[in-house]
Amino acid sequence: MELRDLIVTPVVIVFVYVAAYIIRPAVTDALTKRYFIPALTVRIIGALALGMLYQFYYGGGDTFNFHTHGSRHIWDAFTESPQKAFKMIFGKTGDVSEVYRYASRIPFFNDNSSYTVIRIAAFIDLFTFSTYSATAVCFAAFGFTGSWMLFLTFYKERPEFVKLIAIATLFVPSVFFWGSGLLKDTITLGALGIATYNVQKLFIHKRFSITALITLMLSLYVTYAIKKYILLCFLPAVLLWVYARQLASIKSVVLKALLLPFIGIFIVASAYLTISQVGKDDQRYNLQKLGNTAMVTAYDIAYQTGRDAGSTYTLGELDGSLGSMIRLAPQAINVSLFRPYLWEVRNPLMVMSAMESVALLVLTIYVFYKSKGFVIKSLLNANVLFCLVFSITFAFAVGISTFNFGTLSRYKIPLLPFYLLALILIYAQANKERKLLVFEGTE
Repeated sequence: MELRDLIVTPVVIVFVYVAAYIIRPAVTDALTKRYFIPALTVRIIGALALGMLYQFYYGGGDTFNFHTHGSRHIWDAFTESPQKAFKMIFGKTGDVSEVYRYASRIPFFNDNSSYTVIRIAAFIDLFTFSTYSATAVCFAAFGFTGSWMLFLTFYKERPEFVKLIAIATLFVPSVFFWGSGLLKDTITLGALGIATYNVQKLFIHKRFSITALITLMLSLYVTYAIKKYILLCFLPAVLLWVYARQLASIKSVVLKALLLPFIGIFIVASAYLTISQVGKDDQRYNLQKLGNTAMVTAYDIAYQTGRDAGSTYTLGELDGSLGSMIRLAPQAINVSLFRPYLWEVRNPLMVMSAMESVALLVLTIYVFYKSKGFVIKSLLNANVLFCLVFSITFAFAVGISTFNFGTLSRYKIPLLPFYLLALILIYAQANKERKLLVFEGTE
């Protein structure tokens, strides 16, 4: 915390709220208007609280490495020569001939995913005078933008459940806390919401727009640049969503039955090509090396880089093979969704995560109990399929490769809104089917 934080940050916060009040009429209606400002507010509070947590509890960490040991050096370059700063923000990392004095001080300069976040923070720093908390507020505003677009995506599908959808997408504590600060997670979470909104607009509602297409491509690129594994889970789920919606729009049962195998093959082939393309550019995500990548990452986080973030956990022997990953899949999904259990809490920060896990388990049991007899039919709904496939595959991906509850609580935040949305939509679909059954019985 510096003097500039106390001077610049209030000005930035006022600017963000003024912009929010100007924009609100264009992106809300009578039902959604009440959630807009409160959702933005919890994001800003989350961003500031996260900064204080890293400063006073951890005494450092990723968010300060990205700023104090990252974008701040680019700001220093800017004060000497704007040309050098712009080169560090927009240029290639391999060319350091003119900026070595500053680049050599940035530990993440050669780490493309981390340096992407530093580039973004450095660009914002130009307007916030490299004020950490003010830059974090701007990150929070971007994260909020993505979450609001995700909210609107599913609000359009089931407006009668607006309150529950708002809670799932805007007010989950761990999401607005870990997904608001100056971190990779804020950018990827925001980009994920923006991508989902534009996929629905372009490919489901079929409202073509150059702006929507460009925005979609940019959001996917940013996600790819920062956390490729998110796309490995997201893109196959999106393909399933789009084609399932197209199939549902066909009235002829015979035609549906004829097309289903071909669509299934096309989805599998497209997903395989997508994963292969990601693996082609980064060998860590090559299909043959996924098991080893998961093993190395899990043990590194558990016993090295994440050893101070919270208690470690184990799922069983992970030997670097795809077979061991598949064998441990149920435990990995369970740990992401429903752990830590209350008796596994080892520090104050794990309390929030444990309470959320208990709430998620209770809610899951409640929804499936209330939807009994209609669950299978609910799972055939394209929106449910999309949310469930993405959240479950992502739960598997982060659960199998983390092995640390503290780090997992941050890494798993993209799945939480989608899993909660899946539960809401299952409940809604089951209610719809139940009403239809009662109506048909009275005829």
